[in-house]
Amino acid sequence: MEEVSPRPSGMERATQWLRQRLGRTVVLAYAAALFLPGPGVWLRQAHSLPLVPGQLPWSTSQFLLALVLFSAGLQVPVRALGGLFRRPLALLAGLVLHLAIPLLAIPAVAFLLHRTSDSDGGSGLITAMILIVAMPVAAGATVWTGKGEGDQPTMVGLVLASTLLSPLTIPLVIRTLQPLLSGEYASTLARAGHTTQGGFALVGVVGPCATGIVLRLLLPAPWLKRWLSTIVPLALAGSLLLTYVNASGALGTFVAHPRPLLLAAALTVATLVCLLSFAVGRGAARLLGLDAPAASSLTLACGMNNSSASAVLLTTTLPDKPHLLLPVLAYGLLQKTAASRVVSRRLPLPSSGT
Repeated sequence: MEEVSPRPSGMERATQWLRQRLGRTVVLAYAAALFLPGPGVWLRQAHSLPLVPGQLPWSTSQFLLALVLFSAGLQVPVRALGGLFRRPLALLAGLVLHLAIPLLAIPAVAFLLHRTSDSDGGSGLITAMILIVAMPVAAGATVWTGKGEGDQPTMVGLVLASTLLSPLTIPLVIRTLQPLLSGEYASTLARAGHTTQGGFALVGVVGPCATGIVLRLLLPAPWLKRWLSTIVPLALAGSLLLTYVNASGALGTFVAHPRPLLLAAALTVATLVCLLSFAVGRGAARLLGLDAPAASSLTLACGMNNSSASAVLLTTTLPDKPHLLLPVLAYGLLQKTAASRVVSRRLPLPSSGT
C-alpha cells in the first residue's frame, strides 16, 4: 500500500501560507506603517518591564530581531557544510567580497552625494548605507538559495561565517568609512562602531543565531520538528512586525513632514548600492568559473545584507532621525527583488573557453 503522508498541522499551514504570500504581506506591512504608524512608533520606543525590585529594559525591535535570527539558526542544515572543506573557493570569495564591497560602493556613493546641494553632503544617507553594507549576509538568503536550487552548503557557510565574524568586521568597516562623513554623523558612526564592539554584533546578531544552531544539533528529530513548526511561523510573523515597526518610524515622519527630495535620494542611493553589490557578486562568480549553483549563492551573498539588524542599530544610535530608515527600507525591498531575479534566471554555466 502506498504510504499516506501526514496532514500538515495548523502552524505548518500558516507557515506555508505566509511564505507563499511573503512579498504581498511585506507590502501590507509598509502600507500599515504609512496609514497607521502610531502603534509602530510606540513599539520603537524603549520600554521597561516592571519587576521586583526594579525594572527590566525592553526593546521590541531587538527582541523581534533576536527571534528572526534564532529561527534562522534553527533552520540551518549545519551537517551539510562538510563539502565546503573540499570546495572552499566560493566561501572564501564570498567572505572577501562581503568585506570589500562596502569599501568599493560607499566611497563611490559619497563622491556623488558630496556634489549635491545637501547641507551635510549626504552624510545622513551615507551613514545609513554604511550600517547596511557592514552587516553580515542576511539569513533569508538561504531561503532564496533553496528556491533557486543554489549551492545551499556554500550559502549556509557564508551566512554563518559572516555572522560569526561580524563583531570584528562591522567595527572595521565603520572605522574605515567614517572619514567620508562630516559633522555629527562622523561621531555618531564612531558611537555605532563602539556599540558593535561593545556587544551589539555579538549579543544581538551572533548570539540568537548561534543559539538556534546549537539547539538544532542537540534536539532529537521529533523535538526539532515540533520546535520548527512553532518557531518558524512566529519568526515570519515577527519579521513582518519588525518591518512594520521600522517602517512606521520612517514613513510616519515622512507623512508628517514630507521630504520628496530625501525620498528620491534614499531610493537612488539604495538602488545604486544594491545593484553594484549584486553586479560585483555576479562578475566575481563568472571570473572564478563557478558552476551555476555556487555562482547563484555567491551573487546572493554579495547583495543580501541583514537590513533588519542595520535598522535596529540605526534606531539605537540615531533615535532622533527616523527618516534615515528610508534607505534601509528601500534596500530591504530592492535586495529581495534582485534576489528573486537571480533565482528565477539562474546564472548561466561559465564557458570552458572552447
